Amino acid sequence: MSSIIIKNGNIINPDNKKNPEQIADILIQGNKIKKIGKNLKLKADKIINAKGKIVTAGLIDMHVHLREPGQENKETIETATQAAAKGGFTTILGMPNTTPPIDSKEGVRFVLAKAKKVGIINVLTAACLTKGQAGEKLTNIKELKRSGATMLIDDGPVEQNITLQKLALKQCRSAKMPIMAHAEDAKLKDDGVMHEGWVSTQLGLRGIPASVETLVVEQSIELLRKTPTPYHFTHISAAGTVELVRQAKKEGLPVTCDTTPHHIALTDEACLGYNTLAKVAPPIRSEEHRQALLEGLKDGTIDTIASDHAPHTLVDKYAPFAEATNGLIGLETFFPVCYTELVGKKILTLSDLIKKLTLTPAKIMRIKKGRLQVGEVADISILDIKTKRKIDKNKFKSKGRNTPFHGKVCQGFATETIVGGRLVLEKGRLTE
Repeated sequence: MSSIIIKNGNIINPDNKKNPEQIADILIQGNKIKKIGKNLKLKADKIINAKGKIVTAGLIDMHVHLREPGQENKETIETATQAAAKGGFTTILGMPNTTPPIDSKEGVRFVLAKAKKVGIINVLTAACLTKGQAGEKLTNIKELKRSGATMLIDDGPVEQNITLQKLALKQCRSAKMPIMAHAEDAKLKDDGVMHEGWVSTQLGLRGIPASVETLVVEQSIELLRKTPTPYHFTHISAAGTVELVRQAKKEGLPVTCDTTPHHIALTDEACLGYNTLAKVAPPIRSEEHRQALLEGLKDGTIDTIASDHAPHTLVDKYAPFAEATNGLIGLETFFPVCYTELVGKKILTLSDLIKKLTLTPAKIMRIKKGRLQVGEVADISILDIKTKRKIDKNKFKSKGRNTPFHGKVCQGFATETIVGGRLVLEKGRLTE
């Protein structure tokens, strides 16, 4: 049985209310955390000196586009897990908008089996809520759950079908299957390509108003009042959405949500110069909306943060703005951007940020992850919050290079990533 000792790390453990932060050692034996304590006098196969670094439960990202099957020129399960490990993630949730979409037990089993074969971290998969993500006929929800799907989502703008939504809520409640929602109304979005505001006007581009998102959220919450079902709004972008979710939580409805690093770090001004690297769905919005997202993170309305890692080829992105594909990559920039923008600017404490990236997404997805405790599986991230350096897209493990954060100076890069007791990232380099 192999063993690892992590020495002198600043352990951040939001789950430990009595001692959420301490300088201590961690002994890992096999795939489990065996001991946590100060100055452990033990031998191990590997000793990691984490002095001056933070040690946390493995980071979790609940919105990642793996692109496999069907779009392997953009990303594969193998390269996505390498990028995730480089970013300090030990668990990711893949989205089902692949080619073909993950809407059957065979699709779910393919992703999980391939991840087990070539992946170097834990990979979960969501499945489609409707067949082919067409918004017309529900998938076999119970069968998808039995096959190993973690959540259900049609990840993309859809035409609202209230009758189908009602039925979906009833079936998901019966199957105890949480729903994730991409809140954009396809009809209202029309051919809009960025946030509707002075920037879109200046660029002469068709805008997407915030109501494209908020009206969907409002309708979904109204349906949840009649059929309470665990419901997660992903990558929210609008001030109105934050307030709607805030009020729904006050009512006691089972609603959660996430936003992304790019929605909290950027505004629509990032699109000036027709910068397609900042073209995403939902769009990056104005400063007013960004401030509302920050407030939502601070007061707990926004539960977690997800990358919405969306790799694309250069051909997809370097096109006229209206024709360029939506999406940016985020696994390797995620924590440095979040730490720099949230902890560095005193929006969140370090413990609050770690909780939003570990314990909270694990609870939302109903998985036994996110805790740094004796007896738990040794999924651990070690992060350097002192060293400043520039983000360099040319050093990414992802196949994608579509990031607006290239050259941004940040702190919080991962140095070690341990998955099930296996050291997959050491001193910033992959070991597998």
